Amino acid sequence: MKRSEINNAIKWAEDLCKKYYISLPKFASFKPEKTEFAPQKRKNIVKTMLGWDVTDFGTDDFSTCGAVLFTVRNGDIYSDNIGTPYAEKYIFLKDEKEQEIPLHYHINKTEDIINRAGGVLCVQLFAKGEDGKPDLEKNVEVYLDGELCEVKAGEVLEITCGNSITLTPFMYHRFYAKIGCGDLIVGEVSKINDDNKDNIFANPQERFCEIDEDEAPYRLLVNEY
Repeated sequence: MKRSEINNAIKWAEDLCKKYYISLPKFASFKPEKTEFAPQKRKNIVKTMLGWDVTDFGTDDFSTCGAVLFTVRNGDIYSDNIGTPYAEKYIFLKDEKEQEIPLHYHINKTEDIINRAGGVLCVQLFAKGEDGKPDLEKNVEVYLDGELCEVKAGEVLEITCGNSITLTPFMYHRFYAKIGCGDLIVGEVSKINDDNKDNIFANPQERFCEIDEDEAPYRLLVNEY
């Protein structure tokens, strides 16, 4: 991704937060300098990768495959003394071209995905087959706001504002904002998040993108500290 594209995406997410009266913590506005994150008192921000995350998953097509994310809280699955025993994120999706987070599952993480504000969140589900690929036949059992439901393989569920879905390990899922319903702020509350090792994609994807430095950064990303 071009740095200019990343900068514009973060500014758009900040404006969306203002629109829906969502306030981010002060480290969301730190200057784009590594010295901001250097003090010992801020080591948890760095170690648990709190802050801005913009990715196109290596597709070079952010408008259709990508997201802006902001991690508010997180811990370290390898240490009980770092961060919190849970994670919380905001995920920002545009309703243009059904911008998506591509099909993937987690090995360790259970997550509640909550439509916080804006449009309609679409979630497509598959079970993980014995070959590790999405099972195109098997139904999926999933909790929607605590209510157990059974859905067909590949069925798309529409999550409206205030409602949520609970995704358990080894459940393939894909997110996108429904076109024409508005840009979307999604909340994620989960077990500790490990973006380096715990995202298993159905097709080869890069979790963090390479950056073409066509202009100066507006904010540092979590993988740049």
